[in-house]
Amino acid sequence: MTNSTIIILITIVAYLAIMVIIGVVFSKKNSNVGDFYLGGRKLGPIVTAMSAEASDMSSWLLMGLPGVAYLTGGAEAGWTALGLAVGTYVNWLIVAKRLRIYTHRCNAITLPDFFANRYRDKKALMGITALIILIFFIPYTASGFSACGKLFSELFGWEYHTAMIVSAIIIIAYTCTGGFLAASFTDLIQSIIMTIALISIVIFGVFTAGGLGNVIDNAKEIPGYFSLMHIHDLGTGGSNKYSLLTIASLMAWGLGYFGMPHVLLRFMAIEDKNKIKTSRRIASVWVVISMAVAIFIGFIGNAITKAGSLEVLDGSNSEKIIIKIAQFMSEKNALLAIIAGLVFAGILACTMSTSDSQLLAASSSMSENIIKGVFGIKLTEKQSMLIARVVLMVIAILGVVLAWNSDSSVFRIVSFAWAGFGATFGPVMLTSLFWKRSNKYGAISGMIVGAVMVFLWKFVISKLGGVFAIYELLPAFIAALAVIIIVSLCTPAPEKEIVEEFESVSAEMKN
Repeated sequence: MTNSTIIILITIVAYLAIMVIIGVVFSKKNSNVGDFYLGGRKLGPIVTAMSAEASDMSSWLLMGLPGVAYLTGGAEAGWTALGLAVGTYVNWLIVAKRLRIYTHRCNAITLPDFFANRYRDKKALMGITALIILIFFIPYTASGFSACGKLFSELFGWEYHTAMIVSAIIIIAYTCTGGFLAASFTDLIQSIIMTIALISIVIFGVFTAGGLGNVIDNAKEIPGYFSLMHIHDLGTGGSNKYSLLTIASLMAWGLGYFGMPHVLLRFMAIEDKNKIKTSRRIASVWVVISMAVAIFIGFIGNAITKAGSLEVLDGSNSEKIIIKIAQFMSEKNALLAIIAGLVFAGILACTMSTSDSQLLAASSSMSENIIKGVFGIKLTEKQSMLIARVVLMVIAILGVVLAWNSDSSVFRIVSFAWAGFGATFGPVMLTSLFWKRSNKYGAISGMIVGAVMVFLWKFVISKLGGVFAIYELLPAFIAALAVIIIVSLCTPAPEKEIVEEFESVSAEMKN
């Protein structure tokens, strides 16, 4: 093992140790299940903003997004990022405060709790919501474990499966002990590490590529690469034009935010609803800058490759571009090796900040909503906490099993899971918050149609090509929203109690 590798290893171990220590510290603050899953609604504006966005970005930010930009240029990555930036801002603008008020008023600590309490349906609606969370979060979590496995395998030569399991154990350790507060405060630290990683790679990468001009000139020389209206075709070496429909489907990534459980939980947990504006500004600025930098790193990596400093990467290996640049950096001197260690810690941060939140959301769905809510099993606080941690570990093990294939693409797995949550929960979330006439029949129908359409469009309809070859989130979201409206109007109106609660929330929003 070289000196630079030892320095990197020490940096990463120190980082991981800090994460586990935070978990132990915050374990003392969990007096009940509500604290474990929602932190007692005590998050400040900065922690809320950065933990929401850190849990949102995942390994997709430092691996998936630069990898796509590295291969095909700015179009797919750029329009996706723009859709996410708009979605982030609008979600904070219209959903955050109203959801915080509504969940507090109807005493909900999980997303299934909210839908069930909002529509007064403790069985079907709660069970379906919890089941959908489990279906889409397990592969989402698996993508994070896969990213960790690839990182350690590439960096230290460890066997992929061993590296993935070790990473999973670390994530489970601090999440099981500290719960939501540990996940949120580690997310704040991890967002800082991510930022350091992005800035470090850009500075070193531009210098290695021979300057900013060389990076831009290289991108311009590749057909369709430096364009938002064309995409570089790896097969022909030419470019293909982007249609407005394709652009719309990529921007539809932003619709996913309205149904993302691990982001919505942060809205529910903020201590002061009147400070959400501060959180919105912090979150929006960080997301825009971080995604723009991540895409630019893909451009930088391509330029460095063309210059001969790095090997050419193809397929899912393109997601290792930041790893390759950081490894090259670490070979220069001890100081750069430490910075490279922070970069690798940043990749871990992206993965861990999402995986911990996903594990908590999936765990709460099983223990709180299915075991206690649907089946009505009575548990003491101590039993609830024990089951919560056991379920969390079981879900993590399933994630490891699904991540066993080392050739899986982080970007594509996240893309599918994102569509699943966006289409199943997004339309229901918006109608439950803003449409008084919506009812439980519409909500249940919309969830089912959204989930089915994601699978149907992804694996059947999109194969037809042409106008059907678009991101599954857009058609599934539209179909689910239409079904909610139609079914709600064709079935009995909500009870007086539900309507009065809706109106009281609307009144509080005006204060």
